Amino acid sequence: MTPPRQRPPFAADERTQLLGWFDMQRAIIHMKCEGLSDADAHRSLLPASPLMTMAGIVSHLRWTEQTWFEVLFLGRPADGPQFSEDPEDADMMAEGIPLAQLLADYDRQCRISDEIIAAHAHALDETGRHPDFTSARASLRWMLLHMTEETARHAGHMDIIRELLDGSKGYY
Repeated sequence: MTPPRQRPPFAADERTQLLGWFDMQRAIIHMKCEGLSDADAHRSLLPASPLMTMAGIVSHLRWTEQTWFEVLFLGRPADGPQFSEDPEDADMMAEGIPLAQLLADYDRQCRISDEIIAAHAHALDETGRHPDFTSARASLRWMLLHMTEETARHAGHMDIIRELLDGSKGYY
């Protein structure tokens, strides 16, 4: 089931608005995948960016959530394909993984991220803990803003890819 797409209230505290926009962008990722076949989810349309598929983007977003909230913010080990230099963009490699599994993995990672964010409910100024990455110096607020931007940017890519795949378009 696709998560609801709801904008945050016009007048709300910072945290409610930050999380509201972030959740909405995550829901749009799901919406863009509705009714898509596995073949189309893995179909590459951009010759210079063969991993930029619907499946590849979902995989990338899953690993990006893990990077920012588990690794950089909490300081957990830097595990996952996104830390591999060879091959480049390994976090977008989704060949043979059904779209439903990729979306379930993304959902699971979003829940982990949400638990981390909730545990630091009053700590938007708290910075990350990983000693090996300069990016860990960012505050939780910065990470939330960045992940909203990252997710929205890829939702825009998905808008274009989906329209090229089957003509589907739409925001709400």
